[in-house]
Amino acid sequence: MNENRTGKVYLVGAGPGDPKLITLKGIECLKRAEVVIYDLLISDALLEHCPPHSDRIYGGKRPGEQRKRQDEINALMLQKAKEGKTVVRLKGGDPFIFGRGGEEVLTLVEAGIDFEIVPGITSAIAAPAYAGIPLTHRDYASSVAFVTGHSASFAPDSPIGWERLATAVDTLVVYMGIGHLDQIAEQLTKHGRSTDTPVTLVHWGTTPQQKTLEGTLADIAEKAKAANFRNPAVVVIGAVNRLREQLRWYDSKPLFGKRIVVTRARAQASSFAAILESYGAHTIQFPTIEIRPILKNHALDKAIARLSDYDWVIFTSVNAVEIFYSQLRENSADVRSFGKAQICAVGPKTVEALNRIGILPDFVPSQSRGAAIANEMENLAEKSVLLPCARIAPEDLPNGLREKGAIVRAIPIYDTVKTEGKGREELEKGIMDSEIDMVTFTSSSTVTNFVEMFDQHYPEVILAKVRIAAIGPSTAEAVKRCGLKVDVMPSEASVEALAQEIVRFYGKSS
Repeated sequence: MNENRTGKVYLVGAGPGDPKLITLKGIECLKRAEVVIYDLLISDALLEHCPPHSDRIYGGKRPGEQRKRQDEINALMLQKAKEGKTVVRLKGGDPFIFGRGGEEVLTLVEAGIDFEIVPGITSAIAAPAYAGIPLTHRDYASSVAFVTGHSASFAPDSPIGWERLATAVDTLVVYMGIGHLDQIAEQLTKHGRSTDTPVTLVHWGTTPQQKTLEGTLADIAEKAKAANFRNPAVVVIGAVNRLREQLRWYDSKPLFGKRIVVTRARAQASSFAAILESYGAHTIQFPTIEIRPILKNHALDKAIARLSDYDWVIFTSVNAVEIFYSQLRENSADVRSFGKAQICAVGPKTVEALNRIGILPDFVPSQSRGAAIANEMENLAEKSVLLPCARIAPEDLPNGLREKGAIVRAIPIYDTVKTEGKGREELEKGIMDSEIDMVTFTSSSTVTNFVEMFDQHYPEVILAKVRIAAIGPSTAEAVKRCGLKVDVMPSEASVEALAQEIVRFYGKSS
C-alpha cells in the first residue's frame, strides 16, 4: 500500500460488445491498470490487454442486486484508489449513457479522488449500425432519442414523457426494452405514432451472436414472444428500419452465425481467429498445444557457431524462425551469421517471419509436404543442410533430402506440448448440443492432443457431430487415422487459405 499518494480512477467505456470497438485511449488505460473492475457483458478479450499482475474484479450486477452491488463497486473504487492504485472501471457501452457512470463519478468527487472519463460507443448507435440501420437519414429521420426500457420508465412518476416523445423525434432507440414491448408500443401508439411504424430488435449487437427481428408497433411484441427474443437488446423504432434490407452488412458475412473451434497454440490462435472473425464467424479458442523452446540447447548453439558453413538452412514454420532467431541473438549474433548459406522457407507465413528479421528466402517450395519440398530442391548432392524443427516432426523432409544426397543436420529447437484442456467439458457440451459447427486443426499434434483430451468420452462420437477442417495433407492424415472424415482442406497449407476454403465450403452448402 502506497500511503504517500492517492490513485486515480478511469471510467472507461468498453463499447457495445465487439472488443475491437473500444477506443485507443481505453486500451491505453487497460495496459497500465493495476485494478480493473469490469461489468457483466464485457468481452474477456479486453481483459487480455491488462498487465499480468493486475487485479481483475468482476463488478457485474444481476436483477435484484443492483443497489447492493453498486454500493460495493463504489466502495471498491474508493478503497483501491486510496491505496494508490491506478483503477479502471470498465463499463459496457458508454459510461454516461444509462451506465450509472455519473453516479460513480459523484462518489469519486465527494471523496476527492482524481478521475478521467473515457467515452465508449454505446449499443444504441453500434447495434443498429451492425444491423444496417442508420439512425438518421436525410429522407427518413433528422432526429433521434435514446430511452431506457427499464420498468421504472413506465411508472406514473416516470420522467419519460411518452406523450411528447412519441412524435417529437423520428427515431427512438430503447435500451433493454424487450420485456416491455407491449407497454412501449401502447404508449407510442396511444400518443400518436402509427401502428405501421417499423421496428427492429437487435440482440447482442456487434457480436457473432447478433440476431435481429423485424416488425411494426402493431406486431413486434407478439413476434418477440413467439421467437423467445431476449435481452440484451436494443429496440429501434422508426422509418429508418426500411433501409436495413439494402444496408445490412454484418449478418451477411459468409461465416456469420457459424461457431468454429480453433485448436492451435494460443500464441498463434489469435491471428487465425481474427481471419475467421473477419468473415463473420464466432470463434472458440481451445488450444490443444503449447510451443515451448528447448532450453540449454547445446546442439543449436554449436550449429549457430558454424552457421555459415551450411549450404542450406530450411525453415518449415514461423515457430522455427522465431525460436532460431531468438537463440541467434542470445549468442550475440545476427543474420550476418548465415554467410553463404541459402535459406529455404516453407509457406507464406514463414516467408513473412523471415522478412521481419531482414531475410529474403532464396527458395520457397510450392508445396508444404516434406517429400515434395525435397523433390523441388535441386543440386543437393554433398550439400550440408541445417533443419531447425520440432522435437517430434515428420521424417519425410529429412529423409527426402538425404535421398538426394544431402548431409542433413535436423536439430530440435522446440516442443509442442499438450495443454491441460481447460474448458473441455463446456466445449464437449457445445458440440453434443449442436452449438458448434466446425473444429479446425492446423497440425497433426493438434489432432492427436484433441483426441487424447476426449479419449474417455468417445472422440469419434463427439467429432462426428461437427465438420472438420485440416490445414494440410499430414494433418488430414492424422484426422483419418482417428477414423474421422475431413470436410475442408485447402490446396495451400496456410491459415489464410484454410479460412478461405471454409468460406467456400459453407458457400456451397448454403
